[in-house]
Amino acid sequence: MNRVEELLEKVQRRMVAESIGGDAAETARLVRAEAGAISDVDVLEVLRKLRHDSTGVGKLEQLLMINGVTDIVVNGREQVWFDRGRGMEKSELIFDSEVEVRRLATRLVVACGGRLDDAQPFADGRLHRSDGSQIRVHALLSPPAEGGTCLSLRILRQAVTTLPQLVSGGTLSEEMAQLLRAMVHARQAFLVVGGTGSGKTTLLSALLAEVPEQERILCIEDTAELQPLHPHVVSLVSRGSNIEGSGGISLAELLRQALRMRPDRIVVGEIRGGEVVDLLAALNTGHDGGAGTVHANSLHEVPARMEALAALGGLDAPALHSQLSAAVKVVLVMRRTAVGRQLHQVGVLRGNPVESVVIWDLDNGPSPEFQDFRRQVGL
Repeated sequence: MNRVEELLEKVQRRMVAESIGGDAAETARLVRAEAGAISDVDVLEVLRKLRHDSTGVGKLEQLLMINGVTDIVVNGREQVWFDRGRGMEKSELIFDSEVEVRRLATRLVVACGGRLDDAQPFADGRLHRSDGSQIRVHALLSPPAEGGTCLSLRILRQAVTTLPQLVSGGTLSEEMAQLLRAMVHARQAFLVVGGTGSGKTTLLSALLAEVPEQERILCIEDTAELQPLHPHVVSLVSRGSNIEGSGGISLAELLRQALRMRPDRIVVGEIRGGEVVDLLAALNTGHDGGAGTVHANSLHEVPARMEALAALGGLDAPALHSQLSAAVKVVLVMRRTAVGRQLHQVGVLRGNPVESVVIWDLDNGPSPEFQDFRRQVGL
């Protein structure tokens, strides 16, 4: 530990002991008292480090200001990267030491209500920010991380984009927007699939804004990201267990509660486990027009991916295919490209066992089944 870090620790202990909050003059007095002979430039440097150690996400705040940033990752003190939809870009930002990275990671995890130390070297949680956004935090100390403390931040901003905005931004064409709007009004249940950061939640939120105003939408999420421009949306958010291992509320439990809340449409923000069984059961018992997002890289992966998730809920493959073929009709595939996030494929699920059929592909245009689907949704 160098002299500056020792000084920081001494000042922080004094601030806690003397109950000094964010008063800059009092903090500067403590710095001078602990440091002895110190220049004004060095005092300012210590004050800056104290601010980074106590507010927001520290040095990484400057990366949050970059337009469109969705992810920030730290691989030790000299490797800081960010993603704004173009793939990972290396930042010029570096930390002064491994101790500084570890201190930031520990503070963020504690702020999430978790614990991070040598006995528990990895943790995750969620930070709620004053601007309404949330940050999903994951930290892994060294060891076991070989190159230094690793920190991963996922910025979760509420999705309020509309379908016309997606058209103007190049995510999809006007013709496709008309088709999806008709799909929603025809109460076709659908899934939005794609990789991490591909725009699944953004597209889902835009489509929910097209739901008729007299209908009640129940949105069930792990993190509150969906905020469709619709007058009647009820948002239910899951909760992790506390340090004692109690108090957790799963997506499956929230889904069962939603069924008793007179929903017209049920939406699961991200299907990632056994809750898929409850969702399919709901969609097959009168709650048509529902939706959800699933991590999958292509349309043809969806049946196998759903099999794997259903197994977590105790549903075998034949039963899953029977439920899925009756419940879900349309699959929308999002992809992150060099020019931004785009709707790459539209497909339908049919048959038992379920097979996926591409009706429209960004690269190849519509297939022969495209016109059939247009007629099904009333176009």
